[in-house]
Amino acid sequence: MQRIFAIWPLSYNLPGFIYQIDTSIMKRILLLLTTVFLFSGCDMFQHLPTTPVGVTQAEAGQGIKEALSNGIAGAVLQLNKEDGFFKNALYKVLLPPEARKIENTLRDIGMGKMVDRAILQINRGAEDAVGYAKPIFADAIKSMTIEDAIGLVKNGDTSATHFFRVKTTDKLMAAFQPVIKASLDKVEATKYYGDVINAYNSFPTTFTKLNPDLPSFVTGKATEALFDLIAKEEVNIRTNFAARTSDILKRVFGQKW
Repeated sequence: MQRIFAIWPLSYNLPGFIYQIDTSIMKRILLLLTTVFLFSGCDMFQHLPTTPVGVTQAEAGQGIKEALSNGIAGAVLQLNKEDGFFKNALYKVLLPPEARKIENTLRDIGMGKMVDRAILQINRGAEDAVGYAKPIFADAIKSMTIEDAIGLVKNGDTSATHFFRVKTTDKLMAAFQPVIKASLDKVEATKYYGDVINAYNSFPTTFTKLNPDLPSFVTGKATEALFDLIAKEEVNIRTNFAARTSDILKRVFGQKW
């Protein structure tokens, strides 16, 4: 203690010195707290969804949901009508690949009308069943979070359709297949297809008997057609200003994300 007092200037104002020390320490503490807050704040903000200036998170969510709803409505309207599948070159459901050789063989021996009737009824079943898809899709859209929606707007292309496909396909197929089967049974498509398979299997030269699951095959084709049309509508809304038929679509998809 004596050594300390020996080097201390006698004229030093001790209270003022202590005050200066306290002020300096407080400034350093405040600087340290500010730095910690800024760094932790940056990390926190990286995990929050961001939107362009003038577009809120709620609007981004509303925009992507409206785009999906429009795509679904358009797909269902296009396919859920007479000849929606049958006279559509892109989505017409033909016999499964493993049964194509049956078709050629039966046509060669004069049984083409039976094959044509089976194909017609298969497509009629798909056209009838597509109408049941809309509420299933609508429920999936309602469950989409704001974070999901913003991410889908940012990712572009057909990211919303892909997200939708991943999230809903299993549930959609599970709910859709019984409807498809009932529709096929209603128009006797299963019977006609069974006639074709049985006729082929009865040939002496048929060593490998075929028994494909027609309802599952048609369900898959109908679902693929729906997602394909939804994807096309999504791309159209993203790239074509005229396709943005509401203010929210114009605001959300007219921004650079």
